[in-house]
Amino acid sequence: MAVHDHLHRRRGVRPASPHGAGTAPVPAGPVTAAAIGTRGYVFAGLRLLTGFVFLWAFLDKTFGLGYATPSGKGWIEGGSPTRGFLGGVAVGPMESVFHGWAGAAWADWLFMLGLLGIAIALLAGIGLRLAAVGGSVMMALMWAAEWPPARHLSDGSPSMSTNPFVDYHLIYAVVLVALAAAGAGATWGLGRAWARLPFVDRNRWLL
Repeated sequence: MAVHDHLHRRRGVRPASPHGAGTAPVPAGPVTAAAIGTRGYVFAGLRLLTGFVFLWAFLDKTFGLGYATPSGKGWIEGGSPTRGFLGGVAVGPMESVFHGWAGAAWADWLFMLGLLGIAIALLAGIGLRLAAVGGSVMMALMWAAEWPPARHLSDGSPSMSTNPFVDYHLIYAVVLVALAAAGAGATWGLGRAWARLPFVDRNRWLL
């Protein structure tokens, strides 16, 4: 304490810079502004691409566009968005639970409304915190349905899992959380206008 007081009382003496002697301070103006701007565009692009992933899944399962969902088996044509995936679960501690959910009307509606809601939130740049929570829950359930830790399925055949923990469901969940944390709706989105709405300003969890 005495040393520091003595230094501050002496005229013209300043503590050494943490950057080291002879090192000029890094300019914070244009460089920082450019980095922030670039980060905003990167997160905005990631948000739009992720939003399209969820939107396409909703459209394909709804109308049977012939990709993951065969033509004629869309939701509006009487098909079930959950029966194929959940009914085909063949491994993991929730196998029987998922089989019980497969094809149930409540499961179909929750799944499809979740896909659509997350897609709208990401594409518009609003409600990203809700999208992060809902999307993370959805991805966690889908991760549990595939159960990457298992080397073999219930019938003893190889599971073909390529990683015992990390798969694309967890990556999507992390991306959703990162987009919400970064406020990615402000660039190429309606995030700023959404945040200024009175009911959103009073309920920050809606951001």
